[in-house]
Amino acid sequence: MKNALLSFLLILSVVTKIIAQEKPNIILIMADDLGYEALEAYGNDFNKTPQIDRMIAKGMKFENTHSMPLCTPSRVQLMTGKYNFRNYLGFGILDPKETTFGHLLQEEGYTTCIVGKWQLYGNEIQRKLVEGKVGSLPSEAGFDHYRLWQVNDRGSRYKDPLLDSRETGLEFFEGKYGPDLFVDYMEDFMESQGNQPFFVYYPMVLTHDPFEPVPASKAFPAYNPKTRLNDPELFPDMVTHMDHLIGRILKKVNDLGIEENTLILFIGDNGTDRDVVSSVNGELLRGNKGYTNDLGTHVPMIAYWPGKIKEGSVNNNLIDFTDFVPTLLDVAGAKKANKPFTDGISFYPQLTGNQNNKEVREWVFCHYDPNWGKFAPRTFIHDTHYKLYQNGEIYNLKQDLYEKSPLNKSELDKEGKKTIQKFEKVLRKMNTK
Repeated sequence: MKNALLSFLLILSVVTKIIAQEKPNIILIMADDLGYEALEAYGNDFNKTPQIDRMIAKGMKFENTHSMPLCTPSRVQLMTGKYNFRNYLGFGILDPKETTFGHLLQEEGYTTCIVGKWQLYGNEIQRKLVEGKVGSLPSEAGFDHYRLWQVNDRGSRYKDPLLDSRETGLEFFEGKYGPDLFVDYMEDFMESQGNQPFFVYYPMVLTHDPFEPVPASKAFPAYNPKTRLNDPELFPDMVTHMDHLIGRILKKVNDLGIEENTLILFIGDNGTDRDVVSSVNGELLRGNKGYTNDLGTHVPMIAYWPGKIKEGSVNNNLIDFTDFVPTLLDVAGAKKANKPFTDGISFYPQLTGNQNNKEVREWVFCHYDPNWGKFAPRTFIHDTHYKLYQNGEIYNLKQDLYEKSPLNKSELDKEGKKTIQKFEKVLRKMNTK
């Protein structure tokens, strides 16, 4: 009986290992303050991104992905799969009561890692004003390993960075460059996993201001970040370095022999900084981070998974940041019983071309109340053509990117009126209070 039990346990161990090996790895990369118009693939006339172009050539480019207009609202929505009116506490805060995609993928047998920008623990003033804890630490938010900027201490994110990691705590890296150190840590993590499926979330610090010299710049060795240089003319260099780091990740996945078992997703967290003006197909477009027009929410998105995603495919469907949690759970093979409530729609069938299960969203809803800066709360819904705000304003997104000319409902054609009526019904159903 004892030998039979040992044999059963041995077989169970082998089966468990095989199942673990079959689960695909997931890498989610999110650039900071990078709207769609900043990339060559979306029409930028100047910024060159050969590694992102490589992802597109071998993967899927999404044309209509929308974030929240600002970083914390986007991150909270992305990590939880819920609209902000359900769980947003304030700028720089992730509610410690929330279940994130880190927790959910841990439950599916994944080892989780996060590198890059945190900024979700709140600040010292917030913690003094509110009784109890108002923010989340990375290990409490579902991550086994991390190297991050701005967990509890700010410091520099670029040259001479002050970074926090699970293994060594807070460290100052004199003469080093933060974005490079994040990828160093990420590469070491991937090497250590063997056959264990992993999830890496990489919320980049690039391309957020301050706009400073990158390591390839002649000015980098002598640059002192304490001078607080913030020159938008350096933004293209930062885009180039961001692209270089993506190339490093692609190479490491290939070198480890896990390319065909690893989904890599690349997105931006919100629109580009307003100090950055891009030439896009000959037209000058100003970044609109923080604002609710198309240039504040329309972000790039690329999916790369050799052998799974049709090469060079283009996806014109609407994608919303609530869609990532259900998608990642589908990628992980989670059972229906293990899937929590989300506001999102899984786009996993769109990646794999499963025509029998290809639900797509008809609209994107946004409840935006960042409680930061001078940004006014706004609630709206849109598709690729029209946008309706809760106060009744209507805009034609194809003709009015900056939303300067609101329309009257009576001006719309039959299809336009039908669309707005549908939007009105959705807004009435959303109990944002």
